[in-house]
Amino acid sequence: MNIEIKTVQTKKDLRAFIKLPWEIYKNDPHWVPPLILDMKKILNKKKNPFFNHSDAELFLAQNNGKVVGRIAAILNNNHNKTHNEKMGFFGFFESLDEPEAAKKLLDSAESWVKEKGMTSLRGPTNFSTNDTCGFLTDGFDSSPVIMMTYNPKYYLNFMKESALDKVKEFYAYYLHQDTPMPERFVKFAKKTLQDKRIRLRNINMKDFKNEIAIVQGIYNDAWESNWGFVPMEKAEFLHMARDLKPVIDPDIVFIAEVDGEPAGFSLALPDYNQILKEINGRLFPFGIFKLLLNKKKITAVRVITLGVRHKFQKKRGLAPAFYYETYVRGTRKGYSSGEFSWILEDNVLMNRALEGIGAKVYKKYAMYEKKID
Repeated sequence: MNIEIKTVQTKKDLRAFIKLPWEIYKNDPHWVPPLILDMKKILNKKKNPFFNHSDAELFLAQNNGKVVGRIAAILNNNHNKTHNEKMGFFGFFESLDEPEAAKKLLDSAESWVKEKGMTSLRGPTNFSTNDTCGFLTDGFDSSPVIMMTYNPKYYLNFMKESALDKVKEFYAYYLHQDTPMPERFVKFAKKTLQDKRIRLRNINMKDFKNEIAIVQGIYNDAWESNWGFVPMEKAEFLHMARDLKPVIDPDIVFIAEVDGEPAGFSLALPDYNQILKEINGRLFPFGIFKLLLNKKKITAVRVITLGVRHKFQKKRGLAPAFYYETYVRGTRKGYSSGEFSWILEDNVLMNRALEGIGAKVYKKYAMYEKKID
């Protein structure tokens, strides 16, 4: 075996970087191909506002000229400023089952961030915890839902072989409409919704830009104490919101107000992965029509974010109200199941709340870390 590592320099290199997963997962029925156009935009330093404050380098592993692996070495300046750390990151990791290639890729990422003055390496993040992140560690028997990761189980061995230890685990919960919500929970949620000081409303898609500004304020406040959280800059948040806008179902996206003041929000998205599996990464010429024609056939949702601003977190009824309304409205629209993800292993309140409504952990994910010598 003759493994060589090279940086992505040309359009041909970038295409190889993006297309490698099609080789790795060609016989895996659970893999969902990403949209190639989306991947190009994410990796484009001129189009992705992450690069307004941070940097990354893309690497390919080749075995006798054949691409067998890839990785991104990432310098997230906003993370390090927020947490007062010197943390380097890796992401977009993919590899055939070739341990030497995986080791050399991870070594390359480690060397790159070390040259930037970093003292630890953590991942995977694509590019930050505000994006897709983590390796699947349990629950390989079904496809990922929208904006969740998927990988072969052998990646976990690669982490051990490169002395990367699990630093944080997070969960995905599953709930089917056939699981009745406990009566006590329903009463609690309804009591909150009947409080005249509290208003739970759907997002106004006709005033999208102003709504997103409200949501960003809630997001950066509600999540600031979460492990690994990095506040999103205005350009980043707006960029993400515009990308999500075409797949938003406003009937299952909520903003909570207390005495007219924004207090929390909940975002659930239809699981478009059910359709993306069929279009093989290409919107054109026919993929876009498949998306439009089949979106009403989507049967599941993912509750991606649910947060309450710190000053309102003592009002314990807001989170149950979000869950209840998402369940009721989603069921009414024909969605039969939902995933709640991701939830940190040590987020006691959220884990307890989800267990309380009958949801079950069905997938686990993890981030890995090592000190750099």
